[in-house]
Amino acid sequence: MRSPSRVVPFTELSRHDVGRVGGKNASLGELTNQLGAAGVRVPPGFATTAEAYDELLDSGELRERVRALIDRLHQGAPLDEVGEAVRALVLAQPLPAALRDAVLTAYARLGEQVGRKDPDVAVRSSATAEDLPEASFAGQQETYLNVRGPDALVEACRRCYASLFTDRAIDYRERMGYDHLAVALSVGVQVMVRSDLAGAGVAFTLDPETGFPGVIVVSAAWGLGETVVSGRVDPDEYTVFKPSMKDPALDPVIDVRIGAKRLRTVYADSGLTRTVETPAGERHQRVLDDSEVRLLAGWAVAIEEHYGCPMDLEWAKDGLTGDLWIVQARPETVQSRRRAATLVRRRLTVTPPGPLVTGSAVGESIGQGPVVLLDAPVDLDRFPKGGVLVTGITDPDWEPVMKRAAAIVTDHGGRTSHAAIVSRELGVPAVVGTGNGTQRLRDAQPVTVSCAEGENGRVYEGLLPYEETQTDLTELPATRTRVMLNLADPSAAFRWWRLPADGVGLARLEFIVAHQVKVHPMALLHPERLNGHDRHVVDRLTEGYLDRGEYFVDHLARGIARIAASRWPAPVVVRTSDFKTNEYAKLLGGRPFEPDEANPMIGWRGASRYYSDGYREGFALECRALNRVRGGMGLTNVIVMIPFCRTLGEADQVLAVMAEHGLVRGENGLRVYVMAEIPANIVLATEFAERFDGFSIGSNDLTQLTLGVDRDSEALAHVFDESDPAVVRSIERLADLAHRAGRPVGLCGQRPSDDPAFTAVLVAAGLDSISVAPDSFAAVKRHVARAEKELRSPSVGKE
Repeated sequence: MRSPSRVVPFTELSRHDVGRVGGKNASLGELTNQLGAAGVRVPPGFATTAEAYDELLDSGELRERVRALIDRLHQGAPLDEVGEAVRALVLAQPLPAALRDAVLTAYARLGEQVGRKDPDVAVRSSATAEDLPEASFAGQQETYLNVRGPDALVEACRRCYASLFTDRAIDYRERMGYDHLAVALSVGVQVMVRSDLAGAGVAFTLDPETGFPGVIVVSAAWGLGETVVSGRVDPDEYTVFKPSMKDPALDPVIDVRIGAKRLRTVYADSGLTRTVETPAGERHQRVLDDSEVRLLAGWAVAIEEHYGCPMDLEWAKDGLTGDLWIVQARPETVQSRRRAATLVRRRLTVTPPGPLVTGSAVGESIGQGPVVLLDAPVDLDRFPKGGVLVTGITDPDWEPVMKRAAAIVTDHGGRTSHAAIVSRELGVPAVVGTGNGTQRLRDAQPVTVSCAEGENGRVYEGLLPYEETQTDLTELPATRTRVMLNLADPSAAFRWWRLPADGVGLARLEFIVAHQVKVHPMALLHPERLNGHDRHVVDRLTEGYLDRGEYFVDHLARGIARIAASRWPAPVVVRTSDFKTNEYAKLLGGRPFEPDEANPMIGWRGASRYYSDGYREGFALECRALNRVRGGMGLTNVIVMIPFCRTLGEADQVLAVMAEHGLVRGENGLRVYVMAEIPANIVLATEFAERFDGFSIGSNDLTQLTLGVDRDSEALAHVFDESDPAVVRSIERLADLAHRAGRPVGLCGQRPSDDPAFTAVLVAAGLDSISVAPDSFAAVKRHVARAEKELRSPSVGKE
């Protein structure tokens, strides 16, 4: 009979050893042995085996005693009592001498390998059933950091073994149908990366909220990674576009969001670790620069390609050497399980008042119920099923309560926090990182928690009505007419990636400027014209930017890039800014730069601004942002569209200004469209077609200016009609003249969503595309298919 193998170095393990050392340690072995050629660095270490765990269970009749306690659970004993009793049994049982000796011998060899006696190590639990495609055991067992010396190592191993029986782990195995004693635990011992002196975090090879596969999302905070995984901090988040990584000349980092990072975990003077406040000067600094983000993203892609599935990684940066390391890798198990063919959407059916609190949205659902304000987990009978859990932060002890909640709200944490991870697994909407949820919300207060409005989650007063729709995307018909999307909010763009749309027919810059830039571009360039208050706010917003114009370009480019990435490589038509003067004036610092106009709707807007002295510098910033997205980030699917272009002379001047700033029509595949929303665009369609590559009909303005009706007038609402013969004939004439010139024509607007008959008019006119709001896409796709079928029918036109 061979002697049991109790300890194995990572260099002798592969991903096929899950049954022997658990998913976590098997993956570290696989990375060590197979990904080194791709440059992936993994700290050295070793793992105890399932045989060693069995040896522990066979000592002191531990197996029989644990089974007896589990039987009590099946007979109705409370979970927390059973879990506590099992953990106490395991902790009271000494490690078998042979196992202890094997661990300490391997530890001594590890010290020799790295040239340090008693090296500081991370001691991690790895269950033999974890990280399987059908199961997610992540975070259920314990990890101990900065463990030094033989005695501390043995104690950490014992505590890891006991953590196989945390309340969450027991409950999860019960739900998944696993035999508690058939799941073994391996302990991984890995040299510490001194990220306490730098930073650490996680990386997903898809967007963790929506499952969008085109990006790598890296989260980062100062100090050891424990604060990110536990959700105690709001981390930085960097989004990397995978296709652009193939060209080293491109910048694939399409979005950067700086988190508060209020806390950091560092080495303790005595003991393991401690959590301290981050110095104020570092909270708003980036943890990683673009080159480091790109290196991690490159590793993530290599690991994903090697495993053949989306991956969830943990990384750390050594503050002594500056080196980056991968310290864990596991298959992503939430988004990869979703049915890609079914799109489920929920939306509020009323316009809500302002939210009580906001934070990061987890999931895409809506939940509601009475607030249950807690600062610690409680017995299940004290938490009403369907309550809204509101607390500072969660950890695995909260999970039985979280399963009963209709929604979850936390003060702290980001999209990779414990609360976020568990909420995704449970399918419960959560708003994390509110900062003040426990202060603003009252116990028993009825609230609606909405995660269905983009990346910002909102908590509203009262139980607001909402609806749910399910669309089987495989049943949507094919159409000749392209059906595209209207998008404005970059944070929501990834949510719609599963829709089989033909691209984005209208991406509005106004939303990005108002909600992400937040400042009038001319106010950034000429702060001397601002009053004291506005200048102070602008100073605070642009802190860290020596060039304030660069602040505008950065934020605008990132917003455009997220929308463009969501549909790559399909076309994305980005309309340059089309605020009216009264809307521009409402932006921060906007008042000194905008005239008072009696009728802003037909005033200084669109193309007329771009070449004028009053806004030419602001338009230059827009051009810089568009150039960065197309040329710098490689998102050449972006088509630029000019709104409200009244004359041929204006068209020539705008194109000349664009060329001055690097946007030359035809270069690098750049296409420039024009909005067709003025009768002059129809009358001179042939001449406009010589200057532009396509047309997009703005039906509201075209109707207003064709019929001479103020579209906002209640008294004339009955006259305003996009299907009026004068408007329809204009659309038909434009389509005919544009097609003769070889130019496509589309329409972006709400009317096709509300009126199938109007959709049929557009199809009959021969429009190449119709662009609608995402939640109307399925209905309009069906309307278009029906209209095309009727158009082909020989009975059309007969009595």
